[in-house]
Amino acid sequence: MNNPISGFYKKTKQEKLAWLREHYFHEDEETLATLENYWHPNKEVQSLHDEFIENTVSNFYLPIGIAPNFNINGKLLAIPMAIEESSVVAAASNAAKFWLERGGFHAEVISSVKNGQVHFTYMGDKKHLIAFFNQHKSAFIHAISDLQKNMQARGGGLLNVELIDKTNELEHYYQLHATFETLDAMGANFINSCLEAMAQALEDLGSEYKPFKEQNTFPIVEMSILSNYTPECLVRAEVQCKVADLKHGNLGGEEFARRLVRAVNIAKVEPRRAVTHNKGIMNGIDAVVIATGNDFRAVEAGAHAYACKDGHYTSLTHAEIKGDTFRFWIELPLAIGTVGGLTSLHPMVRFALSLLENPNAKELMEIIAVAGLAQNFAALRSLVTTGIQQGHMRMHLGNILNQLDANASQKESAEAYFKKHTVSFKAVKHFLENNK
Repeated sequence: MNNPISGFYKKTKQEKLAWLREHYFHEDEETLATLENYWHPNKEVQSLHDEFIENTVSNFYLPIGIAPNFNINGKLLAIPMAIEESSVVAAASNAAKFWLERGGFHAEVISSVKNGQVHFTYMGDKKHLIAFFNQHKSAFIHAISDLQKNMQARGGGLLNVELIDKTNELEHYYQLHATFETLDAMGANFINSCLEAMAQALEDLGSEYKPFKEQNTFPIVEMSILSNYTPECLVRAEVQCKVADLKHGNLGGEEFARRLVRAVNIAKVEPRRAVTHNKGIMNGIDAVVIATGNDFRAVEAGAHAYACKDGHYTSLTHAEIKGDTFRFWIELPLAIGTVGGLTSLHPMVRFALSLLENPNAKELMEIIAVAGLAQNFAALRSLVTTGIQQGHMRMHLGNILNQLDANASQKESAEAYFKKHTVSFKAVKHFLENNK
């Protein structure tokens, strides 16, 4: 058993590699050499990456691709996507081209409110707590006056704070529920700082409040933290066209539209399908969120929570046929930003935002929602026609060839052969064995 180590973060990368060699990779110099090979040759760039997190030993690269031809609200954009899954960028590009010829995508931000809570315990008489809050609400707001001065100067800041009684769900549990407008910042640090200041005011003022002292029962703060569930920070994206314009291959527009609507409705009622359906949406969303330096874990958590808002897990997209018109849309929460965090630090993030013509946060919300809708449309189109594997496995062919150490000549032959044959690991291996 390896001994625990203290002060690992103080070591240089070379010292960390030496420690890994001693404790985990005794004679495996190839693995350690790979770590070094992924260091950036530019020392300044590598130093920047080293400081993003603690205990760095190397870099983990994701390819960044571009999906062109997105007409969003009449503006033609090329969308950057950082992702390792082989078919995602191609699928988004195909969907963009399909809808480019049918009026493009329309998107709008419905609201941009974010929130957080001071979670606290109070065991006394509820009426005293209500009276205390009403008397001191302005003091909670004053407690963050310095923190939100700059945000308010830009037009944002605290919108409201209210007392929430959650004792029916958990004994003695209450919240200070605060809502914020953070403009172009995602705002996590700002919101958390404000909540902690409110929490301190709650305990300080509570300790001097006469009814609490008489009962010897005071509010006890458990924690203060923003919420990644932001159902009031909503964006909608949609496409629509005449049903006849949906003709696809041998399928007439009416049959194609019917199948798409049916596929969405299946995801609405069957959670097992909805999870995979929404995962496909998040393929597109996460790829743009990562490329633009935003927090894809927060976006994922919020989106999946929103998919449960009506009491069961369901599709994030919707489709309908009304008369001779097909409509397909998505509505979901997206708490993202275009300033702060990595947006000014990471060179690839700066590239991605520049490619998108430096959008503000609301414009980026619209772009990200469109990417998710496009990804879902591409997946559904494959599912209801040729099946998902034909296109996916063809895009995956390159990964299989690399895994099997194919040379340049074999790759060229395989790509030509598998244009007309089904791709599978076994089939590719067999092909290579017969074409050495």
